[in-house]
Formats: sequence, structure tokens, C-alpha cells
Amino acid sequence: MEQLKHDYINIFGMGEKKHMFFAPGRVNLIGEHTDYNGGYVLPCSLHIGTYAVARLNDDGMIRLYSKNFHEDGIVSMTKEELAYDERHGWANYPKGMIQALMPKHVQKGIDVLYYGNIPNGAGLSSSASIELVTAVMLNELFQLNIEMMELVKISQKVENEYIGVNCGIMDQFAVGMGKAGHALLLDCQTLQYEYLPLSLEDCSIVIANTNKKRGLADSAYNERRATCEQALAKLQRYVSIHSLSDLTTEQFNEYAHILSSTEQKRVRHVVSENERTKQAAFALQQGDLHTFGQLMRQSHESLRDDYEVTGKELDTLVEAAWKHKGTIGARMTGAGFGGCTVNIVKDDHIPSFIEEVGQMYEMEIGYAPSFYVAKIGDGAKQLTKEGESMR
Repeated sequence: MEQLKHDYINIFGMGEKKHMFFAPGRVNLIGEHTDYNGGYVLPCSLHIGTYAVARLNDDGMIRLYSKNFHEDGIVSMTKEELAYDERHGWANYPKGMIQALMPKHVQKGIDVLYYGNIPNGAGLSSSASIELVTAVMLNELFQLNIEMMELVKISQKVENEYIGVNCGIMDQFAVGMGKAGHALLLDCQTLQYEYLPLSLEDCSIVIANTNKKRGLADSAYNERRATCEQALAKLQRYVSIHSLSDLTTEQFNEYAHILSSTEQKRVRHVVSENERTKQAAFALQQGDLHTFGQLMRQSHESLRDDYEVTGKELDTLVEAAWKHKGTIGARMTGAGFGGCTVNIVKDDHIPSFIEEVGQMYEMEIGYAPSFYVAKIGDGAKQLTKEGESMR
């Protein structure tokens, strides 16, 4: 925080009432590609994320700077210049939020420095993190008094309509509503949720990054979603359902023949994954990590075989984890096509897990993965209050 204060003054100069905000990344323990299909997900927010230092200015300009993309310098614009611009890269995420939230009648502008310690493109929701840190910042600085749930919905809308990624609500929800020490069981159709204490006893969550970059917008993500929507439209002629996650296993078996072979595979994943997520939440409540780990494995196999979003890197990393004696459970997490795996590992085996799984992956893929022992943190929030604003 002290370093960011110093950096802010170097970039934007001295001034009054700078404030700092934070929004975490997230990891999804189970419930993958179910969110936009109206199902259950079980994510938790991380201790790593995106920081924003900001203050209002009197000239009405919007100035954005990221330490992660320092080569871009300060990205400046007026309130009339907030349309999506491919040349602005990372800055389109805060621009979309500013366009959605910044009051039109206010004469003041804003100077913001961003810094994220989430690996970019790793599937840990760096995009939702920058959206929510911007939302919380604007909410506070312009005293908008918008509830967090509404900020979450606005952030998802910006990602869908402004950025052009047809994501479900899980990422923004986990980033905005996360709670330290807890996982979040969310019904993505009703937005009903509950916090489940994440009691891992002598185990920890280890995130392994394939270090294969993947961009959601230009991946097969939107294609998977479109296939699910086509399948849903066909099924709705025969079954009264709002989403694929409403479909029971029995109904799927009865009506699978009306779907194409590809649609059958995609729907089978959604139906089975939704059921697994409910079972996993129950196992977590019972403190049954063994069952939880088995469900993680089944989840990965379904994502590999039926949803086909894993690929060589993720499969290699997960299969190496399955072979390690300290692993309770391992699966891909996030959209897939690269990104990360989530693993539950016995604490006394973590050093050998990192060494051995890392070696097996590097031998097969040709470059090393990265590992993070995850701490479960709070959702998006202000770090400095009025009266203790940064000078």
C-alpha cells in the first residue's frame, strides 16, 4: 500500500484525499460452465486481486494508469470519449464501468492508478476484479449508495455488452460478495446464496497456473454458450425448464435423442456438474474432503470429455496432481483453454507437490507452471476511509 501511494504521487502528483480500494480474484472450487446455464457454482475470493488508488480532479478528465501495463502510460479521455476502443486494451474494463456508473451531471473527473497481482489471463477473474474495484471506487467517490449486489449485476452487464464476453454472473458475484474463510454456494438462476465455512483442516488450496495464456473473448467460450442456448431451445419444446440446470438426469436421458451429438455432450456436462456441485457443497458442510476430492475429479473428466474445454496443458497438470500422494482433489478451474487448476493438497505434502507436479508438467509441455497457496479473502472493498484518506 505504501508503495502504491508513492507510485501514485509520481504519476499524478501531490494532492488531497486519495483513497485506496481492492477487489480480489476468485477461484471456483466446483461448478464450471454452469453459471450461464442457470446452475450452482462454488467459488471463493482470493487474497490476491486488483488495487486502485484514486482521487477526484477539477478538470473533468478521466486518467487511468496501470502499473501492470506501464508501457501504455496514462490513458486519458473526456466523459464523451468512453466508447470501447481496441487500442485502450486493459483500460476498456474501467472505461466500461465509468460509462455505466459515473454521474453525468458531475463536473469532476478522476485520476486512477491500478495495480493487480493476479496473473493475467490465468482464469482467476482479473477482469471481474478490475470491474469491481472500479465499481466500489466510483460508488464511494461519487456517493452513489448502490448496494453490492447491484454493482455485481452492473459489472456483469459491462463485461457482456461493453467488452463483448458473454459470461455468467459467477465471477463478478464471487469478487463482489466474497467472504474470508468461506466458499460461496450460489444459485446463478435465482442469485440465492449461502456462505459455507471452508474448513480444510490439514489441507490447503493450491492454484497451479499452466502459464498458457487464453483470452476469453476469442476462445471457444461464446461458442459453448451458444450451443447450450440452442440445446435449451430444443428441450423447451418438450420440458418446462428455464435453464439447462433445471433439467434432471432422467429428463436428459429421456430427451437426449432430440439433440445433436455435440449438444448431448454439452448438456450432459451441465446436468451432471450441477448435481456434483450440490453434492460437493454438502460434503464440505460435513467436512468430508475425500468425497469433495472425488467430485473434483469427476468434474474435470466431464469438462475434458463432454464440454471439451481442457486441452493438453490443463490435462497434463491435473493428471500430474492426481498421481501425487498428497492430493485430495484436482481439476481445471475457470473457462478452460489454459489458465489454472485448483487443487486441495495436504499441507505437509505441498512442497513435494509443487516440485513433482511442476517437473512432470515441464517435461511434458516444455515450460514450467506457477503455483500459489491460496488464502481466502474478502470481497471488493475500500481500504481507506474518510478521515484516514491517503495524503
